[in-house]
Amino acid sequence: MPSAGIAHTFPTAYQDILERVAAVDPIAYGRTRNYIDGAVTYLSPYISRGVISTKFVFEQLLERGFHPSPIEKMIQELAWRDYWQQVWAVKGNAIDTDLKHPQPGVLHQQLPKALLEARTGIEAIDAAILQWYDTGYLHNHLRMYVAAIACNIGGSHWNIPAKWMYYHLLDGDWASNALSWQWVAGSNSGKKYYANQENINRFCHTQQSETFLGVSYEVLPDMETPQVLKETEMPELHTPLPERTRIRLDEGLPVLLYNYYNLDPLWKEHIEANRILLLEPSHFKKFPVSQKCIDFVMALAANLKNVQVYVGEFSELLAEHAVGTVYYKEHPTNRHYQGIEEPRDWMFDVQGYFSSFFGFWKKCKKQLKR
Repeated sequence: MPSAGIAHTFPTAYQDILERVAAVDPIAYGRTRNYIDGAVTYLSPYISRGVISTKFVFEQLLERGFHPSPIEKMIQELAWRDYWQQVWAVKGNAIDTDLKHPQPGVLHQQLPKALLEARTGIEAIDAAILQWYDTGYLHNHLRMYVAAIACNIGGSHWNIPAKWMYYHLLDGDWASNALSWQWVAGSNSGKKYYANQENINRFCHTQQSETFLGVSYEVLPDMETPQVLKETEMPELHTPLPERTRIRLDEGLPVLLYNYYNLDPLWKEHIEANRILLLEPSHFKKFPVSQKCIDFVMALAANLKNVQVYVGEFSELLAEHAVGTVYYKEHPTNRHYQGIEEPRDWMFDVQGYFSSFFGFWKKCKKQLKR
């Protein structure tokens, strides 16, 4: 059978990341992004970890001479990432629960074991899960398929399966992840998302028919849970943080605070400062990630000038060291920081909560036209 995705690696040297940005084909992306072998950008891990921003990618495309109109689909997909972040910024912890209304049809709070072990019998899904465990990457269309199977066919509440997916994704962004799962499951949208085997075959280049999804769309909403999805399990999600090591601060210099969502090597690159990558156990207890994700972050941190890694809480950092002025970038996960908060690089000057993406996008398009 064809592979359920293209095995991919993610370089961590900043120059290699810039070369990947320069290689993006936004026209082909718009035409083929829904196919597993489409011209996707493979930039999401760097955007999620704050190495580059959606605005940076957008501006690079404009500098290459692309007019916004023919690349609007790619701009729109970048805007989705900013939209989810804006929802998180306004709603905070509310995105951890059903945002708009209770998820319909919930049978349990776990994950079908067949998904966890990649043995659903659907070739494209099982191959994609195994590849995702190996690479940390899962095509966006496959994410929707997996979510639909877990929640809308298997009866899972979205929260635990979403945490399982976040745990293994190099591009894990809790806002995009949690709110997309809710969109699929119907708790952040007007209806549930379904995909049948014919749809999967089309976009994954398979030819299966005898699966539990080998039915019409009219049948899917009323299906009983297939036997293969009935056994459920609570996935074990624990973050393997590095051991805490001693750091040394120059008391005459400010502190630039980096974290899991901000690893931007250009941020204040020309000033002398104590650069600290803060890995808070409390953060990773709430949002656990895999060894692969931690290794990826540590490799990306090598792009930060003279960075030191501090494994501990922000309050412990203050208690243990004579810390001067602290600078950090805004993010919903670091509102307990104390110091000078700086804004992130948003693609558009559109702030606040919009109940739908298209309300948000309408405002963005006005700026795009200007």
